[in-house]
Amino acid sequence: MATDTLKSTTGAGGASGGLRRLLLDNGALTALIVLVIAMSALSGDFLTTDNLLNVGVQAAVTAILAFGVTFVIVSAGIDLSVGSVAALSATVLAWSATSAGVPVFLAVLLAIATGIVCGLVNGVLISYGKLPPFIATLAMLSVARGLSLVISEGSPIAFPDSVSHLGDTLGGWLPVPVLVMVVMGLLAAFVLGRTYIGRSMYAIGGNEEAARLSGLRVKKQKLAIYAFSGVFAAVAGVVLAARLSSAQPQAADGYELDAIAAVVIGGASLAGGTGKASGTLIGALILAVLRNGLNLLNVSAFWQQVVIGVVIALAVLFDTLRRKAGATPVAAGASGGGKGRQAATYGLAAVVTVAIVGATSFLHNGSSSASTPRMGLSLSTLNNPFFVQIRAGAQAEAKRLGVDLTVTDAQNDASQQANQLQNFTTSNLGAIIVNPVDSDAASNSVKAADQAKIPVVAVDRTVNNAAVDTLVASDNVAGGELAAKSIAEKLGGEGKIVILQGQAGTSAARERAEGFAKGLKAYPGIQVVAQQPADFDRTKGLDVMSNLLQAHPDVQGVIAANDEMALGAIKALGSKAGKSVHVVGFDGTPDGLKAVEGGTLYASVAQQPSQLGKIAVDNALKALQGKEVEQTVKVPVKVVTKENVAGFSG
Repeated sequence: MATDTLKSTTGAGGASGGLRRLLLDNGALTALIVLVIAMSALSGDFLTTDNLLNVGVQAAVTAILAFGVTFVIVSAGIDLSVGSVAALSATVLAWSATSAGVPVFLAVLLAIATGIVCGLVNGVLISYGKLPPFIATLAMLSVARGLSLVISEGSPIAFPDSVSHLGDTLGGWLPVPVLVMVVMGLLAAFVLGRTYIGRSMYAIGGNEEAARLSGLRVKKQKLAIYAFSGVFAAVAGVVLAARLSSAQPQAADGYELDAIAAVVIGGASLAGGTGKASGTLIGALILAVLRNGLNLLNVSAFWQQVVIGVVIALAVLFDTLRRKAGATPVAAGASGGGKGRQAATYGLAAVVTVAIVGATSFLHNGSSSASTPRMGLSLSTLNNPFFVQIRAGAQAEAKRLGVDLTVTDAQNDASQQANQLQNFTTSNLGAIIVNPVDSDAASNSVKAADQAKIPVVAVDRTVNNAAVDTLVASDNVAGGELAAKSIAEKLGGEGKIVILQGQAGTSAARERAEGFAKGLKAYPGIQVVAQQPADFDRTKGLDVMSNLLQAHPDVQGVIAANDEMALGAIKALGSKAGKSVHVVGFDGTPDGLKAVEGGTLYASVAQQPSQLGKIAVDNALKALQGKEVEQTVKVPVKVVTKENVAGFSG
């Protein structure tokens, strides 16, 4: 029966052969050691107690998800739904404990039950419905995410205080997420190594038909395997939501890929039959160290994706080379000698790492440049021209003022932004500028910066339940009202319009939608025939508008919550755009202004994003220098049409 450990049988002799076997059988551990040493040498901020605890916290959710995915991959399956199941479980907990008034203890049980039910549905579809695991779990990914949005109505739900403590620390230093990660890791190791279901996973993954012929009830075992994955996903969702103080309907989006990557990097084979909890933990730590270190080194988020992709590819390639080199499975129930050697290997690795890292720490003694002010800017996304302009304005002003500015991209992931803000805080930056993915989710991270006496400036969106030195923003609600007024007046106060909304769950989408609704109240002759989200994306704007035109071919106007969706709508409208159908966008991006000039986009509510970035840096530097700053700095919005576009610069 195939199991989770591999032993080299190459027969190489001497010290070189021993080293070769060590590297072959512990590739993930070797990679982690090399990464820790490299990051310690490259960044003086990496090797601090606070930052190493950050790495643990940032690895926790991925690791917990990955422990559950390990069960599935060991049994030669795949589970793409764990990220969505995590979000759904957290949403069920928050909704039941707040809106439904269910006691918190029962709400937690409901969250765990939600994970189990999702896992069982996956198992039934795979075992009895004969669906491929990829298809079954892909369907659950969509269903669970959709249910999360339905229950939450697209908005974050505040987490109960008693559960939010899962995001706190014990004794003022040990993060609870790390503790939960360790407990779940030990549970996963116990299930894999000490239970009948664990042995069954390896048997099914090694050869499903042989396992069935040997008497295993494979279908029922798969039900249990996917149910285990659902439980771990639910726990991960609760931990993630506790960190963010709210259940985000879009939380953990894409985390299933990180979980699978952690399992594969940790030495498991997608073909099944091999894998272990300790390897999965190492894989999750490798991803966390990479992201943490690359953040500290101010590497672009786009390049970070490239690096992580290369690491995953190399991990699979290494697994192939290891097998070709002669690594063979150890029989199940082998003596404890192998485990003793594994423990000795981990101990030796720890000693070597500490020694080398300690030596590299001398490279950074006295190397800090206190004369240059250091700041961090965390943007919600850089996949949108509006935020790219904020970055450009901030970088230009930082260069003019002689400020060392580190810019990170949260990719519309509140959890990733929390990680970035933690990294900024432990790096002892002089000031932090944050453009929150969500105003509620950023609160805990900003509170930590406040406790560290680091000035925080919010740009474009505020941070709820936390103190910031300055808010530099335009008024999204007021801008929405202007957009509604512009389209209504263009249509003479009567007509049918559609509204393309932003990404569900984001504060910008909610505030702009609120402004649209307020503005349209003054024009009862304007009929909103459809409202659909297009996620601030041009391609989705094109697709959604194309669909809406089939049902409403007589539409006369479109309001889009940003210029990207407006440009997609214009593409769908074709020759109608700017003639029989008028479109109003939001943000005043370069492409949007070109469309205004060309007449296909009637107007864009421009927020002058470059000015937002510039003013944010100015105020952050003032706060860093101890100067007085205004609590709120409003950058006025402006409706840009063909008549005034020539004189406008964002």
